[in-house]
Amino acid sequence: METKLSAIVLAAGLGTRMKSRKAKVLHEAGGQALVEHVLDAAGAWIAAERTIVVVGHQAEEVKALLGRRGCRFAVQREQKGTGHAVAICEGEAERAGRTGRTVILYGDCPLLTAETIGKLVRAQERGGVAATLITTVLEEPAGYGRILRGEDGRVTAIVEEKAATAEQKKIGEINSGIYCIESEVLWKYVGRLKPNPASGEVYLTDLVEVMEGDGLRVEALVVEDATEILGINQRVELAAADGILRGRKARELMLGGVTIRQPETVSIDSKVEVGQDTVIGAFAQIGGRTRIGAECVVGAGSVIRDSVLGDGVKVGEYCFVGTSVVEEGAEIGPFSRLRMENHVGEGAQIGNFVELKKTRFGAGSKAMHLAYLGDSDIGAGVNIGAGTITCNYDGVAKHRTEIGEGVFVGSNSTLVAPVRIEGASYVAAGSVITETVPREALALGRSRQTVKPGWVKRRRGGE
Repeated sequence: METKLSAIVLAAGLGTRMKSRKAKVLHEAGGQALVEHVLDAAGAWIAAERTIVVVGHQAEEVKALLGRRGCRFAVQREQKGTGHAVAICEGEAERAGRTGRTVILYGDCPLLTAETIGKLVRAQERGGVAATLITTVLEEPAGYGRILRGEDGRVTAIVEEKAATAEQKKIGEINSGIYCIESEVLWKYVGRLKPNPASGEVYLTDLVEVMEGDGLRVEALVVEDATEILGINQRVELAAADGILRGRKARELMLGGVTIRQPETVSIDSKVEVGQDTVIGAFAQIGGRTRIGAECVVGAGSVIRDSVLGDGVKVGEYCFVGTSVVEEGAEIGPFSRLRMENHVGEGAQIGNFVELKKTRFGAGSKAMHLAYLGDSDIGAGVNIGAGTITCNYDGVAKHRTEIGEGVFVGSNSTLVAPVRIEGASYVAAGSVITETVPREALALGRSRQTVKPGWVKRRRGGE
């Protein structure tokens, strides 16, 4: 019978060294909160309902962020150390199922991969031991707890830096605090841990020595990549983690068939999806839950957030696309702004210095330059001339503009919403349109030109 896995994620701390009013695990790297990366990695192995997140500082904000994931929560009202944080989970563990094995993780360690968690779990399964912990070897281990081993190689204790002897400080193998432990053993021994006399806190690291004293064996999984167990304690480390996560994402996409120009300059969030043979230009930023199809082009310096681009879409240089859908074969930019909640149809063209906001732009339609189209429904095959704007706001409320299929809107037209321009009609250049334009009609909304010969000479006093 398969042994069930549970997880405890410690995420209660404020993180004073972050110099922030925000709980540490809510700070973002790689496009999402630190604790979200941890849950993503754990989720590859452990069911959400068997995952307990220990919250404390800004508990409600952390719960709100993670609530949709289906995990459970335990509230550590006073931060009395990592051992105390695990101990308060026992009640939730009873409800989630306390049998099997428990993986203990940290909400401020976003670089730990699902692959490494899998190795930890398999090592525990093979070892037949009470617990397995992750360690790594550092050339400069100062500041970390050191791993003490017995003659047979088993882990006998973890000694903190401030309590280590001069000889122990020479040990390069350090503790990550990440465990896979038999659940029955965990709940039997975590309650036996005593507060540290100096700090008054209960440390989970003492668990190893307590179990060793009862003859239980603890092994270590040594990981080669020390960055995986990097805990984020201040913003320099946060920036480093962000760079690592984005580097991993760029590598993943390139190995999957995406071309990235100057990848060291490009910023791509961890949840972004990009299809094969897409080309991403230098200094592009692609964030949120963006999905980009195959054979697309994202120009240099463009920013795309929480948007969907179909196959073959071309986004020129220095564009912004936010919370929008762009269908197959459409072209955007350069220097276009799709501000929010737009839907651009197949094969449409949005040119330079055109802004869309909450607009449906039909298949094959064109707005090639210098236009603002807000709160609009624009049909297929429409031509929007340069300088056209929709006047969608009356100072109190927003109103929509409706433009039917095949309409031609001349340059420098002003469409005062709410207004409807029916299919196959023409709007003459320079018009102000305030009323419905019937199908196949020509609308002119401009004053007649007046010319006064000789006016300039008279103005200058008869010169």
